[in-house]
Amino acid sequence: MKSLQISSNVTLPLSEIDIQAIRAQGAGGQNVNKVASAVHLRFDIHASSLPDFYKQRLCQLRDSRISVEGIIVIKAQRFRSQEKNRADALDRLGDLIRSVAVTQKARRATKPTRSSQQKRMDSKTRRGRVKNLRGKVTD
Repeated sequence: MKSLQISSNVTLPLSEIDIQAIRAQGAGGQNVNKVASAVHLRFDIHASSLPDFYKQRLCQLRDSRISVEGIIVIKAQRFRSQEKNRADALDRLGDLIRSVAVTQKARRATKPTRSSQQKRMDSKTRRGRVKNLRGKVTD
């Protein structure tokens, strides 16, 4: 695999992605202390060959994985093997980049129907009556 497929016409060369093997955290016995099975992925948005559309959207994204300098940092340690963690980190990077390409459908403001307004007013009246009945009883 020489590149990461983002869309049908956008690919990202793996040479732009910095992947380092590190020791994983947490449980795992002696193996976790000896083997660097976790993966630390770093991707510089501004220095990449991504189209400007993707770069702008990624920089505007409020995500804790994206630093102020525009560097995406992903740590993958879900699996016990380094190869699976590497593939997982690349998949997560691809998903993050693909997520900014999806444009939200514009919301068109609509008026509530007459029946829904009537139901709302009836429920408010009913609730008011229940609250009114909770008051003091007078003879």
